[in-house]
Amino acid sequence: MKTIKLYILLFVALLVGCQQGEVLYVDFDTFHPTAIDEVPVFLEDGSMNPVIQMPESAPEDSTQPRQRIASTSINEVARNILGSIKSNDVVQIAGTYTGHDLNGEPLLLSGKLLLPKSGAVKRMILVCHYTIGANSEAPSETFPFEGILASKGYAVVVADYIGYGITRGMVHPYLHTESTAQSVVDMGLAVLPYLDYIGRAPEFKEIIVFGYSQGGAAALATMRMLEKEYRKQLPLSHVYAGAGPYDMAQTFDFSIKEDKTGIPCAAPMIVQGMNVGERLNLNMEKFFVPFMWKTCQDWINSKEFTVAEINHFIGTDKVSEILSEYARNKSNIETARLYKALGRNSVLDFKPEAPLFLLHSKDDQTVPFINSELAERSFKGCNVQYDFGHYGAHVQGFLRFLQTVSSQLDKIDD
Repeated sequence: MKTIKLYILLFVALLVGCQQGEVLYVDFDTFHPTAIDEVPVFLEDGSMNPVIQMPESAPEDSTQPRQRIASTSINEVARNILGSIKSNDVVQIAGTYTGHDLNGEPLLLSGKLLLPKSGAVKRMILVCHYTIGANSEAPSETFPFEGILASKGYAVVVADYIGYGITRGMVHPYLHTESTAQSVVDMGLAVLPYLDYIGRAPEFKEIIVFGYSQGGAAALATMRMLEKEYRKQLPLSHVYAGAGPYDMAQTFDFSIKEDKTGIPCAAPMIVQGMNVGERLNLNMEKFFVPFMWKTCQDWINSKEFTVAEINHFIGTDKVSEILSEYARNKSNIETARLYKALGRNSVLDFKPEAPLFLLHSKDDQTVPFINSELAERSFKGCNVQYDFGHYGAHVQGFLRFLQTVSSQLDKIDD
């Protein structure tokens, strides 16, 4: 049996180091690779590989179709982020692992592991991804932009979350913090022994967690879960969170009072996410203006359209033209239950112990800056570094965030 296992390990190691575009099925008890591919970050002409999923930049009018950030600026940002890279070639490994469903029962989930083609692996980074709409944007289905950090010598681990990848047919419990954090933690626990199997165990046991936007809230939820339950298995080095909806009730309230949202599809996604994640059994149609719920449900749950495309379909950024008067009135029984659920999914109800970095642009029209003000107030006295300034819109803030994380990683591990 040991001999057979040794042969399997050698086979996997050879595939990871040498092969491209192979499909691999291995009967490990941990992370199960389903596809392995070798990807250069930069092409011979110096441009970034177009297969890498770039963040999308919506115009000021978020109801317009999506626009991509200019490729020249992306190339510049990528160069700044990576600096002197260890290996231009990254091995991306899509795979499955056994996580937990909303009831805590075993559920097969998916995600992606990205590694430098050669050289030592410094440490593992758990990435909590930002809001996506189409399943084609799920980490297991693409090369996530954050994965370029693998070329600096890191094992980058990105979970799909429930509702994407292999669980595409399920409703995504959007911003349900416990289940999202559990998916991230479960994948980290599954990948560690797999890295041992293929001879790429990290040099340092302490891990990094980071995320932006939805991923920012998920990063804090993951931090809270790790410090409470998984200190020995996944000890923390540092956590980086950017522009997250850390206080869901305040975020919901703020958008209703302003009667404006920078991400229209978030309104139905939040109500649906809380309803599913918290098992509220709400009468969903009562929460939306006529016809909005049915159409939004089709657009969102089909997993065929990006966030910007769904925003374009909705056609308005006014909350009052998306959510019904019933949904905006906290005195209603069901609305009050929704707000209690939003409160339970705040991630400001703990005291972080590991070093934490928070960034947010004050110009952000997608995730209200009030979230970071509340975080600063809640985390007073903790080991937190803040970077709040006028850094442009939400996606520009993301690029600054990723550059800052990259430079701080250099200080930690070089």
